[in-house]
Amino acid sequence: MCLQNYRCRLFFLFMHLQLIGSGAAAQVITSRGTHGNYLTIQLGSALGAVFGIFVARGVSGAHLNPVYSLSLCVLGRHPWRKLPLYSLSHLVGAFLGAATVYLQYYDAIQAFSGGELLVAGPNATAGIFCSYPADHLSFWGGLVDQVVATALFLLCCVALEDQQNGPLPDGLHPVLVGALILTMGVSMGSNCGFPLNPARDLGPRLFTFVAGWGEEVFKAGGGWWWVPIVAPFVGGLLGTLTYEVLIEAHHQTTPQSPQQELEEVVVDSGNNR
Repeated sequence: MCLQNYRCRLFFLFMHLQLIGSGAAAQVITSRGTHGNYLTIQLGSALGAVFGIFVARGVSGAHLNPVYSLSLCVLGRHPWRKLPLYSLSHLVGAFLGAATVYLQYYDAIQAFSGGELLVAGPNATAGIFCSYPADHLSFWGGLVDQVVATALFLLCCVALEDQQNGPLPDGLHPVLVGALILTMGVSMGSNCGFPLNPARDLGPRLFTFVAGWGEEVFKAGGGWWWVPIVAPFVGGLLGTLTYEVLIEAHHQTTPQSPQQELEEVVVDSGNNR
């Protein structure tokens, strides 16, 4: 598979994910809640992931997240030499996806904001594209939120990939990843919108910076912007290693036949008499 084909597919995957997720947010925010609500935003993010995986899984493995790619590299399941390419492709794809959503919703954003592109306040629109902390969230609270959420997310992703933990029927994996994203959104989204993905957050943030929102996208929340970039890598590795140590390391090295399992039960029963 040529390098260019990988890059194009990854661009397309992330544009697909960004278009649906941010498009759902744009529809809710610019309509002031008359065309959707918090749940429809989470559904958009989840379904965007599902269809993005279906589009690109046969070519690139449909990595949705640089943190996931890094975790696979640490586990020896993905070549390190491809990590920079995948990460850059994710970042560029997210940037282009945000630009496309802005183009599609340009009139709605201008009407909603009165022509002023704001990061905070009742007419803010920067949150359509990337995450910002809620007013109640402290700096350390944001770090904990992202480490815990991403650890759980990656733990579940690795579990879904673990063939020894029960192979999944072909086609079910993307649906379960979407269900996982929806689960994260409805349980861990109120603090800062559960970014979980450095490229998904940084790419659109860079777009909003150059598109007119300005330096405030990096200053808001006390310089919040770097938390959803650094903390997910920490949490992702924590979740991956937790699964490896507590679950995968305890798999049997060779599968047992039903007869072998029955013999073990009989022996254990005899030893306990």
